[in-house]
Amino acid sequence: MVNAGDTAFVLLSAALVFIMVPGVSFFYGGLGSKKNLVNNMMSSIIIMGLGVVMWVLFGYSLTFGESVCGFIGKLDFNTLSNSFTSAASPYAQSIPSAAFVVFQMMFALLAPALIVGAVEGRMRFRPLFFFLAIWSIIVYYPIAHMNWAKDGMLGVNHLGSVDFAGGNVVHVSSGITGLIIATLIGKRKDFGCVSHHNVPFVLIGTTLLWFGWFGFNSGSALSAGPIAAHAFLTTVTSAASAFLTWILIDVLRKRRAKLTSGCIGAVVGLVSITSGAGYVPVWAAVIIGAFASVFSYVSSRLIKRKFGIDDALDVFACHGVGGIWGGIATGIFADTAISSVVKPGLIFGQFDQFLAQIGGIFVTMIVALSGTLISAYVAGIFSRLRASDQEEIDGMDITQHEEEPYCA
Repeated sequence: MVNAGDTAFVLLSAALVFIMVPGVSFFYGGLGSKKNLVNNMMSSIIIMGLGVVMWVLFGYSLTFGESVCGFIGKLDFNTLSNSFTSAASPYAQSIPSAAFVVFQMMFALLAPALIVGAVEGRMRFRPLFFFLAIWSIIVYYPIAHMNWAKDGMLGVNHLGSVDFAGGNVVHVSSGITGLIIATLIGKRKDFGCVSHHNVPFVLIGTTLLWFGWFGFNSGSALSAGPIAAHAFLTTVTSAASAFLTWILIDVLRKRRAKLTSGCIGAVVGLVSITSGAGYVPVWAAVIIGAFASVFSYVSSRLIKRKFGIDDALDVFACHGVGGIWGGIATGIFADTAISSVVKPGLIFGQFDQFLAQIGGIFVTMIVALSGTLISAYVAGIFSRLRASDQEEIDGMDITQHEEEPYCA
């Protein structure tokens, strides 16, 4: 039976997740350069139009429709039917389908928005628009179906991998994509020059993301109950732990505590707890957040300095590495006393959940890698992906949007 309290909770959570998209735009806009501010923000925010229309027309059915070989859902138009949206959701009997549709819609908006930070300053807007649309269809919808749909091949009814709120579905997929597309597009002309345009914007973006993440993780319980409260607590704990750890690393290395470091650390902590927010103990969230900062910090430097890959705003280091670690950590710390959905983790001497997590992450990475290559190729048919040297020098704001962020 549909419950008014649970419905209100899920709708509020959906609204909180929605605000994360402008949060990403502020976060990326602040971290990027001044001449690309409008482009950085527009590249993230465009999904609020594109993603909603796609999700309502066919995205939801491809993600949660009747399963085809456990990989993708059948195409139907149930989301346009009044009888469907008003009936109880097959995924949570206490909320109407419309509430579940809109809640899951927000995840489908956030994942593509995260990718754009990897190609800051050198990918043209028109092909990026097509890339995000194609990527959603051939990467995000199948990965979400495999992990979250009732008959998805990676979910609890098959492989047994769990992903409470999208650590695998949203963050690993977007992180891997960011790494691949950054490699394909190539380096910026000023690669290696770190210039954060607006640090207060970074803080505003972090605040919106952290605030929205409470709906992101707690709302994934799909009811206002103990699991939602537990997810809220593990979320804030992991973020705080990662926040302090990243600042500590900077203090030890540079003897300075930087605001941007704390902000990046907080986001990494939020990413890393997403897979296991409703499955791991609170004390484990402290460990997960702390190690997430260490792993992401090291990987961000290896990617740029060792491998020379221009992942401009560290999408892979933050979301890819953080998401992978979070999924693995879920297999380590999962506790059946918190949720009966999971099997005991590695610390309890059992390997089933741990191995399932590894398998789920591996498949997600393969789908994201291959789908990104296909998406980039198809988008490149419509328009050249890389900005010209002159466009890059002049800045993406003027060349792509004919708009400047500030009055002269």
